[in-house]
Amino acid sequence: MNRLAHETSPYLLQHAHNPVDWYPWGDEAFARARAEDKPILLSIGYAACHWCHVMAHESFEDETIAALINADFVAIKVDREERPDLDAIYMQAVQAMTGSGGWPMTIFLTPDGVPFYGGTYFPPEDRHGLPGFSHVLRSVAQAYRTRRDEVSRSKEQLLGYLQQVMALAPSRDTLLSPALLDQAAGNVIKQFDAQNGGFGNAPKFPQPMALDFLLRRFACDRDEQIGNVIRRTLDRMARGGIYDQIGGGFHRYAVDARWLVPHFEKMLYDNALLSRLYLHAAQALKEPFYQRIATETLDYVQRDMTSPEGGFYATEDADSEGQEGQFYLWTGEEIEHLLAQDAAIVNLYYGVSDEANFEGRNILYIPRDLDVVAHLAEVSQEQAWAAVQRGRRILRQARAKRVRPARDEKVLAAWNGWMLRSFAEAARILGRDDYLQTAIRNGAFLLERHCRDGRLWRSYKEGARKINGYLEDYAGVALGFLALWEATFDARWFAAARQLAESILTHFLDPSGAGFYDTSDDHEALIVRPKDVQDNATPSGNALAVELLLRLVAYTGEVSYGRVATATLRAMSEMMTQYPLGFGHWLGVVAFHLTPPQEIAIVGDPMAADTRALLAVVNSAYLPNAVLAAGLPGSDAAAQVPLLADRLQRDGRATAYVCRNFACQTPTSDPAELAGQLGVA
Repeated sequence: MNRLAHETSPYLLQHAHNPVDWYPWGDEAFARARAEDKPILLSIGYAACHWCHVMAHESFEDETIAALINADFVAIKVDREERPDLDAIYMQAVQAMTGSGGWPMTIFLTPDGVPFYGGTYFPPEDRHGLPGFSHVLRSVAQAYRTRRDEVSRSKEQLLGYLQQVMALAPSRDTLLSPALLDQAAGNVIKQFDAQNGGFGNAPKFPQPMALDFLLRRFACDRDEQIGNVIRRTLDRMARGGIYDQIGGGFHRYAVDARWLVPHFEKMLYDNALLSRLYLHAAQALKEPFYQRIATETLDYVQRDMTSPEGGFYATEDADSEGQEGQFYLWTGEEIEHLLAQDAAIVNLYYGVSDEANFEGRNILYIPRDLDVVAHLAEVSQEQAWAAVQRGRRILRQARAKRVRPARDEKVLAAWNGWMLRSFAEAARILGRDDYLQTAIRNGAFLLERHCRDGRLWRSYKEGARKINGYLEDYAGVALGFLALWEATFDARWFAAARQLAESILTHFLDPSGAGFYDTSDDHEALIVRPKDVQDNATPSGNALAVELLLRLVAYTGEVSYGRVATATLRAMSEMMTQYPLGFGHWLGVVAFHLTPPQEIAIVGDPMAADTRALLAVVNSAYLPNAVLAAGLPGSDAAAQVPLLADRLQRDGRATAYVCRNFACQTPTSDPAELAGQLGVA
C-alpha cells in the first residue's frame, strides 16, 4: 500500500495498492524530487477512464515497470476531475509536444514542476508504433542524467509556450454584432455530418453547447437548414448506442460516426448538459420525443447518481467484471428468455440480431421507426409500443442484478451546479415536483457542504471537502442557484448566486480586464496561472462567469457586472467565430447579450392561482433570453432582487411586467396579454 491510501478520490484509491511508490500532488513529492535530483513522473487520469485502467493493469501493477519508476523517478498521481488546473496546464504541454492529448496523461517534469517530455497511453512494450513504457522510462531517466542541457532547453521552451497560452489576452477592439453569430452558425453547419448527424467524423462527441446555440438561432429566424442539423443530430444520438436505451442517460462519446458504439463511461456533466439541451429542444420544437429523452436522463441521475445527502456523484465506469461495456450488452437469447412473446418486437425495435454488433453481443439502439416495427411484427403501433415498454422494464430489472460499473462518488461543485440547473429548469418547465425536491436538496447540499462565506470547495466525499474552488465551480454553482431561484422564488438562492459572483470579481478577475483566471488569487502557486477560455467537453469557467454576470445585470441593473462581461466577450469574439465548436457556450452567451434579455417580473404570491397562471405562460415558452422573478411587495424577494423592487399589483391581482433594461411594457394580469408581450401568443 502506498501514500494514495489516505486520499478520498476513488481514482487515486484505485492505485493505492500499486507497487509504484505513488505520491499525491503536494510539497512532499516535490521536496523529495529536489533533494534526490530526480525527475517527476506525473500521471493524470480519472476513475471512469477505460484506458487509464488498461495502463494501470499493464504497467502500474507490473513489478518490473514499478521498479523502474521507483528507482529513477518520483511518481505523482492526479485525479483530473479534482484538479482541472493541473490537467489544463499539463494537457497544453502534451498537446504542444505530441499534437494530441487524452487520458491517461503521462508527463515527465523537472523537480520544479516544469514539463520536458510527455504523452498519453503507453503500452508496456513497443506495440503498434507506440514506444513501450519501460523503454520510455529508461530513455527519459538516461536523458535526465546525461543530457541535462537538452532537458533544460525543452523545459524552457515549454514553459515559455505555457506562459504565452495561459496569458491569452486577445484584442478587445472587435465590436459584437449579430453578424458574428451568423458567421459562427455557418461555420458550425459546414462541419455537419448530414448522414449521421453531429459534427465531423469518428470519434463522435455530442457537442451540446454548440447545439444549444443553434437552437437559439433557429428560434430567432426559423432557418430550416439549422432546424435539420438540430433534429437529425438529436434524433440520431437519442436512437444510438451512445444513449442507454434501457436505463436512460448518455455515455461519454461514440467511437464510430453513427453513434452506435459508445465509450461506455457515463459522466455527470454530459448528462447535465444533454438533459438540458433536450429539454430546450422539446420546448422550442414541440417534440415529445425530446422531452422523453430529457426526463429519462434526469430520472437516471435521480435514481443512480444521487447521494443520500443530495449531492450528485461524478461518474460511472466504462468497465465491469473486467470488460468494457459488460453491464450494457445483450444477446438475443437473453432477451428471448426474459421477454418470451415480446422478445421478437423488442429485438426488432432495438436492433438485436444473432450477428451482434459489439464483440459477440448487442448494443441496444433504435435502427427503425415504431411503425416499421409494427408492420414487420404484424401488430398495431400501440401494441408494439406496449411490448417495448414492458420489455424495457423487464430488461432494466434483469440488468440491475448484474455487477454494476464502479461509481465515482465524489461530489464536484461545478458538475453539481450544471446538474442542479437542469433539474431546476425541468421542474419549472414540466411542473415536476420530484425534480424540484431533488433540486432543492442539491442546492441545500451545495450551500452546506461546499460553500463557506462566499467561497467554495471543489470536491466533497464521505464528509471530507477539499481543494479551493475553481472559476467553473463558482460560476456553475451560481448559475444553478439562479435556476433554483426561478423555480422556487426563494430569495436565499438569488442571494447565494450574487455572493458567488462577487467572489469571482474579487478573486478571479484578470487585472488587465481580459477575462478571468481559472484559479483564485489565494490558490496554490503553479508554474503558470491557468486561464482556459475554450469550451471543451464542458463550458469554460470564463464563459460561465460572463453568463452569470449578464444574467445578474438583467436582475439588478448593476453596470459594473455588464462592463466586465462585455469586455471579456469582445476579447473572445474572433476565436468564437473561427472555431465555433470550441466556443459553443460562449456563442450562446453572446446571443443572450445581443438580444437584450427579457426581464420578466411577476408581482404576486408565487403559490396563488393568479400568479401561477402567469407563470404557466412563461414556463411553457422557449425563452432562452429571459430572466424571471416573482414575489409579493415587501417580501424578501422584492428586497433582494431589484427587478421586483417598487413593482405593484394592479387591482389586487398578480401582475406581470415585461421589461428590457428595466424599461417595461404595460403591466398586465391577463395571461393571454402576457403571452402577446412575450411574443409567444
